[in-house]
Amino acid sequence: MSAKKVYVQTIGCQMNVVDSELILGRLRPLGYMPTDSVEAADLVIVNTCAIRKKAEQKAFSFIGRLFRLKQKKQNMIIGVGGCVAQQEGRKIMQRMPYVDLVFGTSAVDRLTAAVARIEADHCRIVDVAMADAIDEIGTAPEKMPSSSVSKFVTIMRGCDNYCTYCVVPFVRGREISRNPRHIIQEIEMLVQKAGIREVTLLGQNVNSYGTKDGHCAFPNLLERINDIEGLKRIRFTTSHPKDLSNRLMEAYGRLEKLCHHIHLPVQSGSNTVLKRMNRKYTREIYLDKVNRLREMCPDIAITSDIIVGFPGETPRDYEETLSLVRTVAFDSLFAFKYSDRPNAAAGRFPNKVAKAEKNRRLQELLDIQSAITLRIHQRLQNKTVTVLVEGFSKKQAEESDGCSGVEWSGRTSANKIVNFVQNESPMQSLPLSVGDMVQVRIEKAGPHSLWGRTVGSCFECSRPKGDNSYAA
Repeated sequence: MSAKKVYVQTIGCQMNVVDSELILGRLRPLGYMPTDSVEAADLVIVNTCAIRKKAEQKAFSFIGRLFRLKQKKQNMIIGVGGCVAQQEGRKIMQRMPYVDLVFGTSAVDRLTAAVARIEADHCRIVDVAMADAIDEIGTAPEKMPSSSVSKFVTIMRGCDNYCTYCVVPFVRGREISRNPRHIIQEIEMLVQKAGIREVTLLGQNVNSYGTKDGHCAFPNLLERINDIEGLKRIRFTTSHPKDLSNRLMEAYGRLEKLCHHIHLPVQSGSNTVLKRMNRKYTREIYLDKVNRLREMCPDIAITSDIIVGFPGETPRDYEETLSLVRTVAFDSLFAFKYSDRPNAAAGRFPNKVAKAEKNRRLQELLDIQSAITLRIHQRLQNKTVTVLVEGFSKKQAEESDGCSGVEWSGRTSANKIVNFVQNESPMQSLPLSVGDMVQVRIEKAGPHSLWGRTVGSCFECSRPKGDNSYAA
């Protein structure tokens, strides 16, 4: 079978990144190999996101640009998948008649058959049927780039919370958890065959993993993953504050592979707004859980999401959000302006906040958080941190402070980006490699990353003993 080329454009969250890997895996039996050139592709897949209006607009803009390419290559197949596909369905075909395939979030498992049928019959297909189970056929880790050190692993899909601003339950369906045995097997395979050192467990609300499906609770799953030989770090996202249990918080103090970082979206600091958002916790409950997390793990990094300009958000409500941000002192924030989404209840709420005011509030919030993040990073200056090497940094060492040598990049357990050079020392007989864990002394701190030099010899190398083949 002659090789055909597929280009996948991924828009949105980590879940979409995983879905795009699954898409490539499903297309491989049909002879499709990935390409970085949309012009060279025989099949173009746009994996879309509907969580915010801007992401949806970005998707339609990209699809619109494919029209001229389709005119030149009439046999090229154009497919639209992901959350916008699930949300809009056949409307995409009506709006863009040059699109050949629309497949929803549960239809990735049926993608092979759909593309094969389009190739054979030159037809157009819409498949947005929801599934009540997760297909356990994963991606092939042996096909992953050898430079990979970290991998996303989906442990559940969907959401049952119905926050009034969110479309996830409508485009991803209700919560379904994977069997823990399959999750463990996938991670073991990734570690053994692909050399993965770190996994990030994915779900819309990982804290409720297993509760509906009769599987083990999330802390139990973490304990089992913690025992996997060869794995060095465990991360997870996203955590809903209402389901953050004492047992999960205690895990930070007893599981050595669990990274000292949690993403805990608060969305607002106002109880009035939180109630209208249907978040099912209060400001006081959130702050209490933050305090308990820091008691269990004093150096834990806490990041969060915040929406500004939610319908009816008064200046007082907004000030309560700023107060919470200052009180918690988040390590970093993802902050967004509210936008109406199809099917989400808040789209029908009155008292919309003016666009100009939303812009002002967002910029003020980002400025406050930027100053907090910089202070946190500056406290790490002259301290030594453990870094998992991910690869070369974008900026070479000679461009930063006139140092010689190659500049590397990696992350700490607290998810801080560290760019560093290898300190020349007789003790360091082996050059660095992706997957090594090294000690780095921080010399400079910026608002987005840290910079330093390695200290002593390699803390823990990824290569087999006696192997000196990893040249920088």
